[in-house]
Order: sequence, then C-alpha cells, then structure tokens
Amino acid sequence: MTEARVDGRVQRGNHTRGLVVARAVEIASVEGLTSLSLGRLATDLDISKSGVFGLFGSKEELQLATIDAALRIYVDTVVKPVLDLPPGVDKVWRLCLSWQDYSRGRIFPGGCFFFAVSAEFDAQPGRVRDTLARLSARWAELVGRTLDEAAAAGELTDEVDSGQLAFELIAFMETANANSVLNDDFAVYDRSRAAILRLLRSVATDPALLPASA
Repeated sequence: MTEARVDGRVQRGNHTRGLVVARAVEIASVEGLTSLSLGRLATDLDISKSGVFGLFGSKEELQLATIDAALRIYVDTVVKPVLDLPPGVDKVWRLCLSWQDYSRGRIFPGGCFFFAVSAEFDAQPGRVRDTLARLSARWAELVGRTLDEAAAAGELTDEVDSGQLAFELIAFMETANANSVLNDDFAVYDRSRAAILRLLRSVATDPALLPASA
C-alpha cells in the first residue's frame, strides 16, 4: 500500500470522525450523552455502523470524544476572545459576558453543553464524570485566577475571596442558562448580567472601571 493511499484513508477517517462528533455534540447538548449511539449516528450521517464503531470502539469513547469536541468550541468561543485582555476587573466582566453570549447565542442547541451533560453524569462514577468534573474545576479556576489577577492589579478590594466570588459569578451564569432553556426565556440573561455587574461593582476599588449598567 502506498503512502498516498494510507494518507488518503487517514484523511477520510478524520473527516468522518469530525462529522460524527459534530453531530454527537448537537444531540448531546439537547438529549444528553447517554442518548448517543453508534447506530443512530450512522443512520443520521448515512454511514455504516461498523465504520462508526471502528472510529470509536465503544459508547464511552464516543462520549469522551464528544466532550473533547465541545470543549474546543467552548474555548474558542468563551475563553480565547478575552484571554489576552489586560488583567483587571473589566477582564472579569468581559469573561462573564463572553460566557453569557455563548449560552444565549445557543452555540450548542441545548444551551451550555457542559451544564447539561454535567447534570446528567454528576452521580455516575466513571471516566465521563471524572472528565466533566475536571473541566468544571478548570473553568472555576480560570474565573478565580482572572479575579486574582484583577486583585493583583489593585482593582478589587482587599476583602475579596476569589474562590467565593468565582462561585457566585458562575452561579449567576448557570442559573440564567438553566432558566432560559427550561422556560424559553432569554430575559433571564439580562437579569444575570445586571446581578453580575452589581456584584463586581460592589467589590471594585473603582466602580468607574465597569459600566454603570448592564
């Protein structure tokens, strides 16, 4: 077998894998990771079930690949747009806005992919739950680290507990996501933005560093 033929098969396999995980992300964000099946994906994409099985080998591997694909979208959409902003309370605010825009914009059809599937697996021990728990911790650490950087820049009051504040900010974001999906009500994002801004202004050394209103 020539190298060109091998490379061609690898490219086709990578292309098919990309199609499968893209469809899996769409399904999982609405119906959950447990709803994924190799057979369903094969039918949806008009490819052989054996071909899908050959790419993943098991449902768990498919679930983990789906999480990984969703993570890449999440990082590109939420994190990268604000990563290089100068440290400060405005960066914290913009990170929160970036997350809300991601959820409100329905980058994933079911709202925040990770909120949905974490609720599905939070009481189910295993590799999927461990992966989701690790990613949830990384997000909380990122928010906390962004707050620490703002504090180091002198833009947060001394009494701020970054871990506690990160918890509260994430709670406002996730509540908006959950209520929006459940009630088909996008006004909750405005309430969440207002709550986050009020909280950040209350701990900023200079509230003028933030907008006066959401």
